Amino acid sequence: MSMAVLLAQHNDVIALDIDVSRVELINQGKSTVVDTEIEKYLSEKELSLTATLDKEEAYARAEFIVVATPTDYDPETNYFDTSSVESVIEQSLAANETALLIIKSTVPVGFTKLMMDKFQTERIVFSPEFLREGQALKDNLYPSRIIIGSDLLEAKTFAGLLQQAAEKKDIDTLFMRSTEAEAVKLFANTYLAMRVSFFNELDSYAMGEGLDTRSIIDGVSFDPRIGGHYNNPSFGYGGYCLPKDTKQLLANYDLVPQNLIQAIVNSNTTRKDFIAEQIIAKQPQTVGIYRLAMKAGSDNFRSSAVQGVMKRIKAKGFEVVVYEPSLDETHFFNSEVTHELDGFKSRCDVIIANRMVSELNDVSEKVFTRDLFGND
Repeated sequence: MSMAVLLAQHNDVIALDIDVSRVELINQGKSTVVDTEIEKYLSEKELSLTATLDKEEAYARAEFIVVATPTDYDPETNYFDTSSVESVIEQSLAANETALLIIKSTVPVGFTKLMMDKFQTERIVFSPEFLREGQALKDNLYPSRIIIGSDLLEAKTFAGLLQQAAEKKDIDTLFMRSTEAEAVKLFANTYLAMRVSFFNELDSYAMGEGLDTRSIIDGVSFDPRIGGHYNNPSFGYGGYCLPKDTKQLLANYDLVPQNLIQAIVNSNTTRKDFIAEQIIAKQPQTVGIYRLAMKAGSDNFRSSAVQGVMKRIKAKGFEVVVYEPSLDETHFFNSEVTHELDGFKSRCDVIIANRMVSELNDVSEKVFTRDLFGND
């Protein structure tokens, strides 16, 4: 969605989807995701953006085909499920003999080369995205860098389109092979997961020893080599990217020795175990889960750490109630879902909140959170 809006400022963009409701939303000038910047651009900017369910309409006259279908980690195969990406590649190559295919989906290291060999073409390029949940368009307008996994002339033209559409000027732009570009994506996300895990384990130690976590983090983070970013404890890393990308990178190490990558994957499980134990030790009658999203300003529940904590508490037989106004269902993992905040507050004697918010201030004595800085 962010890539479509970004490029539709200066180019004709057709968004292809398999979901009728999403196509209708886009054609009504509405966003399919929660993102303030996307919503603003759709309502205020002159964009050449249409959506369709018709593959032929989307592919036939395109000069560039951006593949952004989801890939998720499959624990049975120990690899990403790239079937949707492969399907789009096959269909678009058959429908268009000249367009450059740019893969934006996160894929295993070596995937793009595998596809180029399979389809006997150089017209497939990997270009990673580095987008925050809820701020995807902003991160495309002010990118930290642009990475293109190709030195083809058409690939350099596509990089130029990204630069043209951005608000930021003089963007660091790197051209490399697609295999290295794939590795950049997985290593960058695994580093971020490592940083989350480090401060979570610092917090676990402080809690276990009765120490003040904030004092320790402040003392550590004032070292300019470490810095005061990405240091707010949480229940674990979650969302679309970090859980699956760390596991995929670990799988890519199947023939190479490592210790750290495995530890990063294991740390997230250990942290959720520890948080659940802290809550269970309070012996609550009813546990409330305040919001399921991975962070504030997001509608993404996927792999959010609070779900892992919730499942562990439920497995011990505790009653759990979920406050999640964006869920239409009456139950989530067999726990009641409510939209009524006051009733939720009064029913629960412990309320789990990955991030503290003002609407819980009146019951702060009930709230269990590790949010020390009031940010994500």
